[in-house]
Amino acid sequence: MPRFLRLIINLIVLAGLLLICVQVWAQDWRPVRGGIPFGISGIALIKQQSNSLDFLIVHDNKQKNEGRIAIIRIKGRSQPEYFPLNWPNNTDLPIDLEALTSVPEKTKSSFIALSSSGKAYHISFEPANKTISIIKEFNLPGIIQGNNFEAFGLQNIDGKLVAIWGHRGEGEQPATIFWGMFDLAKYQITLAGSANLKVPFPSGNVRHISDIKVDPVGIVYITSASDAGDDGPFQSAVYVAGYLGLRGNKIVWRQNSQFVPLYRSDYHKIEGMEIVPGAEGGVVVGTDDENLGSYVYILGGSSY
Repeated sequence: MPRFLRLIINLIVLAGLLLICVQVWAQDWRPVRGGIPFGISGIALIKQQSNSLDFLIVHDNKQKNEGRIAIIRIKGRSQPEYFPLNWPNNTDLPIDLEALTSVPEKTKSSFIALSSSGKAYHISFEPANKTISIIKEFNLPGIIQGNNFEAFGLQNIDGKLVAIWGHRGEGEQPATIFWGMFDLAKYQITLAGSANLKVPFPSGNVRHISDIKVDPVGIVYITSASDAGDDGPFQSAVYVAGYLGLRGNKIVWRQNSQFVPLYRSDYHKIEGMEIVPGAEGGVVVGTDDENLGSYVYILGGSSY
Protein backbone atom coordinates (compact mmCIF):
# COMPACT_ATOMS: atom_id res chain seq x y z
CA MET A 1 0.00 0.00 0.00
CA PRO A 2 1.43 3.42 -0.93
CA ARG A 3 2.70 5.40 2.04
CA PHE A 4 0.44 8.37 1.29
CA LEU A 5 -2.70 6.20 1.17
CA ARG A 6 -1.71 4.50 4.43
CA LEU A 7 -1.28 7.92 6.03
CA ILE A 8 -4.74 9.02 4.88
CA ILE A 9 -6.32 5.84 6.30
CA ASN A 10 -4.55 6.35 9.63
CA LEU A 11 -5.75 9.94 9.82
CA ILE A 12 -9.35 8.89 9.11
CA VAL A 13 -9.20 6.21 11.82
CA LEU A 14 -7.68 8.66 14.29
CA ALA A 15 -10.34 11.28 13.52
CA GLY A 16 -13.05 8.66 14.08
CA LEU A 17 -11.60 7.67 17.44
CA LEU A 18 -11.35 11.30 18.53
CA LEU A 19 -14.97 11.89 17.52
CA ILE A 20 -16.08 8.89 19.57
CA CYS A 21 -14.10 10.18 22.58
CA VAL A 22 -15.71 13.62 22.26
CA GLN A 23 -19.18 12.07 22.01
CA VAL A 24 -18.60 9.91 25.09
CA TRP A 25 -17.23 12.90 27.00
CA ALA A 26 -20.17 15.06 25.95
CA GLN A 27 -22.64 12.48 27.28
CA ASP A 28 -21.37 13.15 30.81
CA TRP A 29 -23.06 16.55 30.58
CA ARG A 30 -26.78 16.16 31.19
CA PRO A 31 -29.24 18.56 29.56
CA VAL A 32 -31.77 20.17 31.89
CA ARG A 33 -33.86 22.47 29.66
CA GLY A 34 -33.38 24.19 26.31
CA GLY A 35 -33.52 27.92 25.66
CA ILE A 36 -32.31 31.13 27.27
CA PRO A 37 -34.98 31.30 30.05
CA PHE A 38 -33.72 28.04 31.58
CA GLY A 39 -30.05 28.88 32.13
CA ILE A 40 -28.72 27.96 35.58
CA SER A 41 -27.11 30.94 37.32
CA GLY A 42 -26.96 29.48 40.84
CA ILE A 43 -27.37 26.05 42.44
CA ALA A 44 -27.62 24.72 46.01
CA LEU A 45 -28.16 21.23 47.43
CA ILE A 46 -31.54 20.43 48.98
CA LYS A 47 -31.37 16.69 49.59
CA GLN A 48 -28.86 13.89 49.08
CA GLN A 49 -29.96 10.25 48.97
CA SER A 50 -28.19 7.04 47.98
CA ASN A 51 -29.02 7.35 44.29
CA SER A 52 -30.34 10.87 43.82
CA LEU A 53 -29.57 14.54 44.40
CA ASP A 54 -32.12 17.36 44.65
CA PHE A 55 -31.01 20.93 43.99
CA LEU A 56 -32.60 24.34 44.11
CA ILE A 57 -31.57 26.48 41.12
CA VAL A 58 -32.13 30.09 40.09
CA HIS A 59 -32.51 31.66 36.64
CA ASP A 60 -31.19 35.12 35.72
CA ASN A 61 -34.43 36.11 33.99
CA LYS A 62 -35.77 39.65 33.84
CA GLN A 63 -39.24 39.42 32.22
CA LYS A 64 -42.48 38.89 34.15
CA ASN A 65 -43.47 35.72 32.32
CA GLU A 66 -40.12 33.98 32.93
CA GLY A 67 -39.29 31.66 35.82
CA ARG A 68 -36.95 32.60 38.65
CA ILE A 69 -36.47 29.42 40.64
CA ALA A 70 -36.84 25.66 40.21
CA ILE A 71 -35.84 22.23 41.50
CA ILE A 72 -33.78 19.74 39.54
CA ARG A 73 -33.37 16.09 40.50
CA ILE A 74 -30.47 13.94 39.33
CA LYS A 75 -31.37 10.30 39.84
CA GLY A 76 -29.10 7.44 38.82
CA ARG A 77 -28.07 7.73 35.19
CA SER A 78 -31.36 9.30 34.11
CA GLN A 79 -31.62 12.77 32.67
CA PRO A 80 -32.34 15.46 35.29
CA GLU A 81 -35.95 16.15 36.18
CA TYR A 82 -37.03 19.79 36.27
CA PHE A 83 -39.75 21.21 38.54
CA PRO A 84 -40.49 24.95 38.19
CA LEU A 85 -41.47 26.84 41.36
CA ASN A 86 -43.59 29.95 41.68
CA TRP A 87 -42.15 33.12 43.14
CA PRO A 88 -44.45 34.34 45.97
CA ASN A 89 -47.15 36.73 44.81
CA ASN A 90 -46.69 39.03 47.80
CA THR A 91 -43.19 40.12 46.71
CA ASP A 92 -41.85 41.73 43.55
CA LEU A 93 -40.13 39.46 41.06
CA PRO A 94 -36.34 39.66 41.36
CA ILE A 95 -34.35 40.87 38.39
CA ASP A 96 -31.29 38.89 37.28
CA LEU A 97 -30.72 36.33 40.06
CA GLU A 98 -27.09 35.26 39.72
CA ALA A 99 -26.20 33.22 42.82
CA LEU A 100 -27.68 30.84 45.37
CA THR A 101 -26.33 29.35 48.59
CA SER A 102 -27.74 27.32 51.44
CA VAL A 103 -27.59 28.69 54.98
CA PRO A 104 -25.17 26.51 57.01
CA GLU A 105 -26.40 24.49 59.98
CA LYS A 106 -30.00 24.98 59.04
CA THR A 107 -32.29 22.32 57.64
CA LYS A 108 -31.88 22.06 53.88
CA SER A 109 -34.73 24.53 53.47
CA SER A 110 -33.05 27.90 54.06
CA PHE A 111 -31.26 29.65 51.20
CA ILE A 112 -30.02 33.06 50.12
CA ALA A 113 -30.29 34.14 46.49
CA LEU A 114 -28.44 37.17 45.13
CA SER A 115 -29.18 39.42 42.16
CA SER A 116 -26.51 41.08 40.05
CA SER A 117 -27.32 44.44 41.64
CA GLY A 118 -26.45 43.16 45.14
CA LYS A 119 -30.00 42.64 46.41
CA ALA A 120 -30.33 39.43 48.43
CA TYR A 121 -33.33 37.25 49.26
CA HIS A 122 -33.53 34.94 52.27
CA ILE A 123 -35.70 32.07 51.04
CA SER A 124 -37.50 29.32 52.91
CA PHE A 125 -38.29 26.18 50.92
CA GLU A 126 -41.12 23.84 51.91
CA PRO A 127 -40.33 20.40 50.42
CA ALA A 128 -43.73 18.85 51.19
CA ASN A 129 -45.66 21.11 48.81
CA LYS A 130 -42.68 22.49 46.83
CA THR A 131 -43.28 26.13 47.63
CA ILE A 132 -40.99 28.97 48.64
CA SER A 133 -41.51 32.00 50.83
CA ILE A 134 -39.37 35.12 51.18
CA ILE A 135 -38.26 35.67 54.76
CA LYS A 136 -36.31 38.87 54.18
CA GLU A 137 -34.86 41.08 51.46
CA PHE A 138 -31.61 42.95 52.11
CA ASN A 139 -28.62 44.47 50.31
CA LEU A 140 -24.92 43.69 50.30
CA PRO A 141 -22.71 46.29 51.98
CA GLY A 142 -20.41 48.68 50.13
CA ILE A 143 -22.07 48.45 46.72
CA ILE A 144 -20.56 50.90 44.23
CA GLN A 145 -21.62 51.86 40.72
CA GLY A 146 -20.47 49.30 38.19
CA ASN A 147 -20.59 46.29 40.51
CA ASN A 148 -22.06 43.24 38.80
CA PHE A 149 -22.35 40.39 41.28
CA GLU A 150 -22.45 36.79 40.09
CA ALA A 151 -21.38 34.87 43.19
CA PHE A 152 -22.37 34.53 46.85
CA GLY A 153 -21.42 31.89 49.41
CA LEU A 154 -21.89 31.25 53.13
CA GLN A 155 -19.97 29.02 55.51
CA ASN A 156 -19.76 28.50 59.26
CA ILE A 157 -16.04 28.80 60.06
CA ASP A 158 -14.93 28.31 63.67
CA GLY A 159 -18.41 29.16 64.91
CA LYS A 160 -18.74 32.34 62.84
CA LEU A 161 -21.04 32.76 59.85
CA VAL A 162 -18.85 34.15 57.07
CA ALA A 163 -20.15 35.53 53.77
CA ILE A 164 -18.11 35.79 50.58
CA TRP A 165 -19.27 37.27 47.29
CA GLY A 166 -17.88 38.37 43.97
CA HIS A 167 -18.10 41.10 41.35
CA ARG A 168 -17.51 39.19 38.14
CA GLY A 169 -15.03 41.42 36.32
CA GLU A 170 -14.66 41.08 32.57
CA GLY A 171 -11.74 40.83 30.19
CA GLU A 172 -8.87 42.98 31.45
CA GLN A 173 -10.98 44.20 34.38
CA PRO A 174 -10.32 41.87 37.33
CA ALA A 175 -13.00 40.30 39.46
CA THR A 176 -13.30 41.40 43.08
CA ILE A 177 -13.90 39.06 46.00
CA PHE A 178 -15.49 40.56 49.12
CA TRP A 179 -15.88 38.94 52.54
CA GLY A 180 -17.39 39.73 55.90
CA MET A 181 -19.17 38.51 59.04
CA PHE A 182 -22.88 37.87 58.58
CA ASP A 183 -25.32 38.53 61.41
CA LEU A 184 -28.30 36.60 60.08
CA ALA A 185 -30.59 37.77 62.89
CA LYS A 186 -30.08 41.40 61.84
CA TYR A 187 -29.38 40.70 58.14
CA GLN A 188 -26.18 42.70 58.42
CA ILE A 189 -22.92 41.82 56.70
CA THR A 190 -19.90 43.62 58.12
CA LEU A 191 -17.52 44.06 55.20
CA ALA A 192 -14.06 42.93 56.31
CA GLY A 193 -12.01 43.09 53.12
CA SER A 194 -11.73 42.62 49.38
CA ALA A 195 -9.20 41.45 46.79
CA ASN A 196 -8.91 41.49 43.02
CA LEU A 197 -8.18 38.44 40.91
CA LYS A 198 -7.83 37.38 37.28
CA VAL A 199 -7.84 33.81 36.01
CA PRO A 200 -5.60 32.48 33.21
CA PHE A 201 -8.41 30.58 31.48
CA PRO A 202 -10.71 31.38 29.77
CA SER A 203 -9.23 34.41 28.08
CA GLY A 204 -10.80 37.21 26.06
CA ASN A 205 -14.38 38.04 27.10
CA VAL A 206 -13.99 36.23 30.41
CA ARG A 207 -15.97 36.73 33.60
CA HIS A 208 -13.28 35.92 36.12
CA ILE A 209 -15.85 34.87 38.72
CA SER A 210 -19.17 33.32 37.72
CA ASP A 211 -19.83 31.54 41.03
CA ILE A 212 -18.23 30.90 44.41
CA LYS A 213 -18.52 28.32 47.19
CA VAL A 214 -16.64 27.73 50.47
CA ASP A 215 -16.12 24.32 52.04
CA PRO A 216 -16.24 23.76 55.84
CA VAL A 217 -12.48 24.29 56.34
CA GLY A 218 -12.48 27.57 54.39
CA ILE A 219 -11.22 26.51 50.95
CA VAL A 220 -12.79 28.85 48.39
CA TYR A 221 -13.75 27.49 44.97
CA ILE A 222 -14.68 29.70 42.02
CA THR A 223 -15.88 29.16 38.48
CA SER A 224 -14.95 31.36 35.53
CA ALA A 225 -16.70 31.58 32.17
CA SER A 226 -16.77 33.29 28.79
CA ASP A 227 -18.97 33.33 25.72
CA ALA A 228 -18.90 34.93 22.31
CA GLY A 229 -22.68 35.36 22.05
CA ASP A 230 -25.97 33.57 22.57
CA ASP A 231 -24.81 30.63 20.45
CA GLY A 232 -21.32 30.39 21.93
CA PRO A 233 -18.67 29.19 21.74
CA PHE A 234 -18.41 28.88 25.53
CA GLN A 235 -15.49 28.19 27.85
CA SER A 236 -15.32 27.61 31.60
CA ALA A 237 -13.00 26.53 34.38
CA VAL A 238 -13.08 25.63 38.08
CA TYR A 239 -10.37 26.92 40.44
CA VAL A 240 -9.35 26.98 44.09
CA ALA A 241 -9.14 30.74 44.62
CA GLY A 242 -7.77 30.70 48.14
CA TYR A 243 -8.47 30.19 51.82
CA LEU A 244 -10.82 31.97 54.20
CA GLY A 245 -10.16 31.61 57.93
CA LEU A 246 -10.31 33.34 61.29
CA ARG A 247 -7.50 34.79 63.38
CA GLY A 248 -9.14 35.82 66.62
CA ASN A 249 -12.26 37.65 65.48
CA LYS A 250 -10.67 38.79 62.22
CA ILE A 251 -11.29 37.12 58.87
CA VAL A 252 -8.09 36.21 57.03
CA TRP A 253 -8.02 35.80 53.24
CA ARG A 254 -5.10 34.01 51.59
CA GLN A 255 -5.36 34.17 47.83
CA ASN A 256 -3.89 31.46 45.67
CA SER A 257 -0.69 32.71 44.06
CA GLN A 258 -1.07 30.30 41.11
CA PHE A 259 -4.48 29.63 39.61
CA VAL A 260 -4.59 26.00 38.47
CA PRO A 261 -7.65 24.89 36.45
CA LEU A 262 -9.10 21.89 38.31
CA TYR A 263 -11.49 21.42 35.41
CA ARG A 264 -12.07 23.19 32.12
CA SER A 265 -14.69 23.07 29.37
CA ASP A 266 -14.59 24.36 25.81
CA TYR A 267 -18.30 23.74 25.30
CA HIS A 268 -20.26 25.11 28.26
CA LYS A 269 -20.63 28.33 30.29
CA ILE A 270 -20.60 27.39 33.96
CA GLU A 271 -22.46 29.88 36.14
CA GLY A 272 -23.52 27.71 39.09
CA MET A 273 -21.55 25.44 41.42
CA GLU A 274 -22.25 23.36 44.52
CA ILE A 275 -20.04 21.15 46.70
CA VAL A 276 -21.63 17.79 47.53
CA PRO A 277 -19.87 15.76 50.28
CA GLY A 278 -19.49 12.02 50.63
CA ALA A 279 -18.19 9.05 48.67
CA GLU A 280 -20.69 9.62 45.86
CA GLY A 281 -20.48 13.42 45.90
CA GLY A 282 -18.38 15.85 43.94
CA VAL A 283 -18.37 19.41 42.64
CA VAL A 284 -21.64 19.91 40.77
CA VAL A 285 -21.72 22.59 38.08
CA GLY A 286 -24.64 24.04 36.15
CA THR A 287 -24.53 26.05 32.95
CA ASP A 288 -26.21 29.02 31.33
CA ASP A 289 -25.58 28.19 27.69
CA GLU A 290 -27.95 30.90 26.43
CA ASN A 291 -29.84 29.57 23.35
CA LEU A 292 -28.57 26.07 24.11
CA GLY A 293 -30.22 26.06 27.53
CA SER A 294 -28.78 24.48 30.67
CA TYR A 295 -26.72 21.42 31.56
CA VAL A 296 -25.36 19.88 34.74
CA TYR A 297 -22.16 17.93 35.31
CA ILE A 298 -20.64 16.28 38.40
CA LEU A 299 -16.87 16.56 38.72
CA GLY A 300 -15.68 13.49 40.57
CA GLY A 301 -19.15 11.95 40.82
CA SER A 302 -19.29 8.16 40.62
CA SER A 303 -22.81 6.82 40.82
CA TYR A 304 -25.04 9.57 39.43
